[in-house]
Amino acid sequence: MDQPVMIGIDIGTTGIRSVAYRLNGSATAIATEEYPLFTDQSGIAEQDADNIMMALEAVAARTVQLLETEAVQIKGIALSSALHSFLALDEQGRPLSRLMTWADTRGQIVLEELKGQLDTQALYRRTGCPLHPMYPFLKIYWLKRQQPAQFAKAAWFGSIKDYAFQRLTGKRVVDRSVASGSGCYNLQTLEWDPEVLQVLGISKDRLPLVVPTTTQYPLQEKLAAKLGLPAGLPVIIGAGDGMLANVGVGAVKAGQMNITIGTSGAIRMAADQPKTDERGRTWCYNLAEGRWMLGGAINNGGVSFRWVRDKFAETEQRVAQKLGLDSYSLLASYAQKVPAGSNGLIVLPFFTGERAPYWNADARGMFFGLTLNHDKRHIIRAILEGICYRMKSVLASLEEITGQAQEIRVSGSFTRSEVWLQILADVLGREISLPNVEEGAAFGAAILGFYTVGLLPSIDVTADMVGIKKVFKPNLADTAKYEQLYSIYQQLYWNVQQQFHLIADYQRNETHV
Repeated sequence: MDQPVMIGIDIGTTGIRSVAYRLNGSATAIATEEYPLFTDQSGIAEQDADNIMMALEAVAARTVQLLETEAVQIKGIALSSALHSFLALDEQGRPLSRLMTWADTRGQIVLEELKGQLDTQALYRRTGCPLHPMYPFLKIYWLKRQQPAQFAKAAWFGSIKDYAFQRLTGKRVVDRSVASGSGCYNLQTLEWDPEVLQVLGISKDRLPLVVPTTTQYPLQEKLAAKLGLPAGLPVIIGAGDGMLANVGVGAVKAGQMNITIGTSGAIRMAADQPKTDERGRTWCYNLAEGRWMLGGAINNGGVSFRWVRDKFAETEQRVAQKLGLDSYSLLASYAQKVPAGSNGLIVLPFFTGERAPYWNADARGMFFGLTLNHDKRHIIRAILEGICYRMKSVLASLEEITGQAQEIRVSGSFTRSEVWLQILADVLGREISLPNVEEGAAFGAAILGFYTVGLLPSIDVTADMVGIKKVFKPNLADTAKYEQLYSIYQQLYWNVQQQFHLIADYQRNETHV
């Protein structure tokens, strides 16, 4: 085929995907790699930035190879990345330590100290980010207070996105999307916030230059040869994975909402101007010129399902491997064998704390209602239901600001499970639409890339380009069950606030013994 091709690369939390798309939206080559997430009870959730770069180079090169004769049609590379990562770098641009991911909650121990120095509501209105350890603002402050020598040694502070972009192009810049998810960026002035910089004790020169998400620079010659690409090929900086997932599934018009569940999870809706919540439950990030995303994210999406698989399903993993099946699909089939509500087993899946809508990094996981009649199948289903309860709480908060969504589209790895999709529809009591694309963020990056190089008139084309594969309608009897259980779930959460903080303090102290 002689259609133009754009490579969309999505740098995720536990892996990276490179997908080559033709201008008509069809995927023609896909390559993936996984990398580890290093965690412990103290709140550490780190990755090796150079391992991620090695994975990026590997998937990009493999994608080019898979394209074969179509490789000559490549018009650029466009990037997507997970938000809220933080990296301290030396004068030569080398990492001084591992990358702190969005899931790293060590900043919780300086949260109260920081609150005493700021008008938190005014900060939220300016930055669109609630004060929470997820955001790089608290990560930098934590470094300053807990590791002052490394803080002083750091010449630059950045994210995995600007680190990758610099390695590809030699330019040290960050896109407005990632910047607006840092807690350090002013949504009104479109610059680093002076009060935040003052509290951190740094100048804006220690942060990357902020540029539009359509910024492009040429691929460096040495790396181009390594990837099998022409030197000077445009590299488009792109945006955060969440915002690009909306683009990728066509949820870009007013009234369209996208629910994503991958490692974490989020709900987002587009807006033409920044908007914040009076109660500080949601966030607001920039996507492109005159385009914003309102939403809320949860820490514990697919990572909770992965926990069940890794800790309790070793046998099932071996069976799935022998049969050539996906282990998650096998476990989801277990969930289908027990009734909605898991016979009264409720899971609060706060394995890595909580983000929206209540922003409590000290929240911890809980199983409630366990009896001798519950088995592995119930635990699996209750985990999936607990994640959907989390999405329901975010949806309710967001729709108070935006009004009720006219259409809910879904994206992320959970869309491979019809069992999980039906549970979500039943818990929400709403119809959800499954688009006919599987790589929301990578596709969104490619669309933004095509737009940047002048091959598409607007990113809004995906609203018509993306079709709906299937609509999941709620089973009203199951929805009624879930309404009752969700009420208990909410009561559980609010009744153990003090205990969350006590056990989190215990775990942090225990780690250091």
